Amino acid sequence: MPWFDRFDELSAARFPDLEVLREEPMAKHTTFRVGGPARRFVRPGSAGECADLLALATEEGWPLLVLGNGSNLLTGDGALELLVIHTGRLDGVARTGERTIRAGAGISLARLSAFAQREGLGGLEFAHGIPGSLGGGVYMNAGAYGGEMKQVLSAATAWFPGGGVRRLPVRDLDLRYRHSVFSEQQGAVLEAEFLLEPRDPSEIQAQMSEFDRRRREKQPLEYPSAGSTFKRPEGHFAGVLIEQCGLKGFRIGGAQVSEKHAGFVINAGGATCADILALIAHIQQTVYEQTGVRLEPEVRMVPQRGVSMKMT
Repeated sequence: MPWFDRFDELSAARFPDLEVLREEPMAKHTTFRVGGPARRFVRPGSAGECADLLALATEEGWPLLVLGNGSNLLTGDGALELLVIHTGRLDGVARTGERTIRAGAGISLARLSAFAQREGLGGLEFAHGIPGSLGGGVYMNAGAYGGEMKQVLSAATAWFPGGGVRRLPVRDLDLRYRHSVFSEQQGAVLEAEFLLEPRDPSEIQAQMSEFDRRRREKQPLEYPSAGSTFKRPEGHFAGVLIEQCGLKGFRIGGAQVSEKHAGFVINAGGATCADILALIAHIQQTVYEQTGVRLEPEVRMVPQRGVSMKMT
């Protein structure tokens, strides 16, 4: 029996209220707006249901992807032999104390930071323009403009293969540049808690507006992309190196190096995953040949078959 038939059988019995989509185009769920159909695409309605699904999928050995906003993700053009668990419905947020808030993995970073602003709690301003979900932000220790998740997180609750649901304090999350304990242990974030600083809401809003202005001015927000395409190489800036190599505006098919910011590969219209991968490879080769610096992609490629627990 194909794994997806087995999934249909078990999920109908164990999760009768689960939202299940068949052959769902991933282009609808990634900020690059590319990607073929996922064999099964599901939206659990609670953290408990999500954890139970993860446990079942792991027990059965189903090929798996945990998906948030799809903002740091590149999926193949063909059919994806995957069970995609989308966390979008895990989007609750609440103030839990004088300086604390708790939120579900599926909430967008923009909505999370806006909630904190209305509550007069500062520290999440940097996250307002990051186009990802909380789960992906914790997984990658997302950051911008001098701020990052590890500065404001107090704890995260996640599901781990073989370990079930665990709540980890921030000191145990191993948060570093684009890294966390979840990267190594293949865990899936369910919710997170924050310790913030009371501040005047108008001051917080002014800071968020300034960051938004800087993003609009410097980044190609008018085009689909996955944000910064490459990690920051030690001692350099990827965008500067790419521009110095004469690649600004270079295009393969529908994929293009942004003319606004060379650190971004954009979908300039009709791009395929193959176009984007070919352009990334060309950039890497050109930059290495001209500068000796090896660029490492920040964007994650999801295999069309196999297991992934990336939270994006």
